[in-house]
Parts: sequence; C-alpha cells; structure tokens
Amino acid sequence: MSKDFLSDVRDHYDVIVIGSGLAGLTGANVLAKAGYSVLLLEHHYQLGGMATWFKRRGGHIFDISLHGFPIGMIKSCRKYWTQEIADSIVPLKGIRFENPQFSLWTSFNREDFTRILIEKFGVTAETVQAFFDAARQMNYYDDQTTTTRELFERFFPGRSDVVRLLMEPITYANGSTLEDPALTYGIVFSNFMSKGVYTFQGGTDKLIRQMREELERNGVDIRIRSLVERIEVNPGRQVSAVWVNGKRIACQSVLSNANIKSTVLNLAGEQNFDPSFVEETRAVRLNNSSCQVYIALKPGAGFDYCGDLLFHSEHSGFDIDAMLSKSISSRTFSFYYPETRPGSDRWLIVSSTNANYADWSTLSDEEYEADKQRLCESTLDCLEQYVPNVREKVDWLEASTPRTFRHYTRHLEGASFGTKFEGLKVSQSLPQQVSGLFHAGSVGIIMSGWLGAVNYGVIVANEIDKHLTATGALRPSAAAS
Repeated sequence: MSKDFLSDVRDHYDVIVIGSGLAGLTGANVLAKAGYSVLLLEHHYQLGGMATWFKRRGGHIFDISLHGFPIGMIKSCRKYWTQEIADSIVPLKGIRFENPQFSLWTSFNREDFTRILIEKFGVTAETVQAFFDAARQMNYYDDQTTTTRELFERFFPGRSDVVRLLMEPITYANGSTLEDPALTYGIVFSNFMSKGVYTFQGGTDKLIRQMREELERNGVDIRIRSLVERIEVNPGRQVSAVWVNGKRIACQSVLSNANIKSTVLNLAGEQNFDPSFVEETRAVRLNNSSCQVYIALKPGAGFDYCGDLLFHSEHSGFDIDAMLSKSISSRTFSFYYPETRPGSDRWLIVSSTNANYADWSTLSDEEYEADKQRLCESTLDCLEQYVPNVREKVDWLEASTPRTFRHYTRHLEGASFGTKFEGLKVSQSLPQQVSGLFHAGSVGIIMSGWLGAVNYGVIVANEIDKHLTATGALRPSAAAS
C-alpha cells in the first residue's frame, strides 16, 4: 500500500500554505509564531521550492540556483527565523567579469563599483554619485513608465560597457531586462550595492533543515508529497477549504506560494473572480527560465581560487536575446569550495544560463537528451579556460533545463523568476477578489530572489493576521488566557 502523506491531518486549520518556497516557508513560520494553526502543503518530497538541493552518487551535494543575495538576508533571517540561520550567512569574496569589453574583479558593493566606474570606465565622480542616489531613492510607488534602458541612457549615454557591468548580474539574479521599469532595477541593485553579495555557508540543505526544525518547533503541520488540486471558494467569494490528494481540509485563509497565474486560473478558478481581474491575470507575463550544469570534481580534486561568481560572455555588449538564446554565449559560474560546506573535501561548479522555455519544451525526447549533452560539453569547453584540465577531474556531470524546473516546481513554463512587474499588482489584489485568499512568492521582479521571497512572505503573513483578526479567528494562545 502507498503511504498516506495526510495521515492524521486535522479537518480544519486557520491557515493553509500551498507550496514551500522561501515565501511560503517564511509566511508559515510568522503565522505559527503568532499562534495560528498552520498546515504547509508541498507536492515535492523536499521543501524549499527553487531554494533546494539534490544529492548524487559519490556523496556530491548540489545547490539549485545561484548562491548570492544581499546583506538584508541576515536581518530578515534573524528577525523571522533564527539567529543560528542568520549566523551562517557570509559574504562572497570575489565577483568576476570576463567578456570582450572588460575583465575585472569586484567585491560588488557601492564603494568598489564607484572606484571601478571612475578609474576603469572613466565616468565622472559626480555622475556615479547621481546614478547611485537615483537608484537608491526608487520605490514601488515611483513612476513605472521609465524603463531601465532610459535610466542608463540618462546617466551613461552610449556606454554599452557600463550598462553591461551594471545590468548583467541583476539579469542573472532575477531575469530583468532593459525594457522593465527602472524602479525594479533600482530597488534590487541598491539592495546588492549596500554591502555586496552574501551566501549561506553549509549549503541549502542545511538552511532548509534548520527552517524545517524551526517550523516544527512553532507547531506548523508539514506535509510533503501533497499536491493541492483546488482551492474551494464559497458562493460569498470566501475561501472555505483546500482539496489535496483527494481530501478536503477546511480553513479560514490560504497563502498560495504557487505561481500567481496558476493560483487564480487553475487552483481557485476564474469563475470566482471579476472578469476584468481574470483578464488582468491572463495578461501577466511570466519571467524567463534557466538552464544549469552541475559539475562535481573527484573527491580531493580541486582548483585554484578563481572567484565565487564569474560572469562569462563571448558576446559584444549586453543583449538579453543573446543571454536567453539556446546558442549560449553567456554563462554565470558559481564556484563551491570545500569551505562552502565546512568539513567537506569537495570542489563543485554550477553553470547557469538564462533560457526560454519554448526552446526546450517542444523537443522530442531524443533531441532533448542530445541537447542536454551538448549543453554539458560546451560548458566544460568554456570552463577549461578557468579550471585547466577540468575534464580529467570531473566525477559527476548533468544538466537541468526549463523542462526540469517545470517538472519539479510546477512553475508555469519553468519560470525561474516568477513574473514581470505587473504580476505584483495581481498578487497584492487577490484578497480583494476572494476573501481569505493571499499570495506570496517570486513575483514582479522586485519580490524575486531569496531576500525578496522571504520579505514578501512576511508582508503577506501580516496581512493574513489582520484578516483573521478582523474575522474573529481566536489564536490558541489567546484562548488559553
């Protein structure tokens, strides 16, 4: 008999969280600490969403996605998770660019970028200061019509090299393009420019294990391999239950960490929303997906330090179409040294490329496997210039594609970075359409990435708290008193 992953589940919870990405995990933790009964449902066998990992033969552990986020992650984890988690967040030492226009290393903070722009690119100090000030002052309520291209043209007209330096890392971080609103670039860029790029020492497996332990301490009921089929909405447009693995579980509120389009159009059902809201949801553009190549060296085999993040490109100038092309000319290499997982003797490399889902989704199985192999081989060819004789040291090699992300995360079109900016408005407006239905996740670009997802989970958890308080939900702690 197959295992019942909903064994002993309760008939009713104050909040049901659908999906265990960082926004869902954080929202669940905040609400549980506030005293609400919380059920967390995850269709996969592991928690974390895109913040996850996998193991391979020989003891290799690979983290999924780039291992970099702003310093604000320390404060958010200390406040909404634990001091132990915050203490494992450490700075990356070297960010490296190698392309036809320039070759440089940076600590990726405002002071160093200012120095580089003035000394290497010949930009005046006044212009650099004005650009940083303009980016730092941007917020969600600013003008949304000015594009990032127009922002760069205002401060650095005709300087494709400067645009590349400033734009390429952010595109890899959240899928931004030059045609997206300038405010989305300014907010994310300023976060990184505060103190540089940070990572979680010990690996994503350690992070998610510690988060799970904290969730369980706070009473969250966690269920894996539990696929939500639909969100039940009563005739009064109020959330009433969730159907999962064929079982109905009642609730007063739902926090969906699924894709916003899936949440509205599939899980809740468009019949429960205003026609204009449905059309607005349909018009939301998904962000792009990505490919990754995972490379593990033989135990004990390593390489000289060549940076933590390396932005490599053979293309001239910043070109989003080239970055998304299946004919790869740009890669980001994440280098994992033994100290990344203290006590380990392993060197690993993960190559990431932005990608279009359509380029991979229509391939036959034979074409798909052949193209994945070509991706692996071309990645090793590129890596040879930074890690000489790398082929002789490789112990494990495999690739993931947009189809892989679609399969494991159920993200529409394998979208690695949620939606474009307009998705944020739909996400935030959800409870105005259906009472008790909320959404948090990688959405609207500025809520993308690890820090954005964590903070959005907090924001929405606070909105759910207000909703439950207004509807008379009685926390167990209050009932006991």
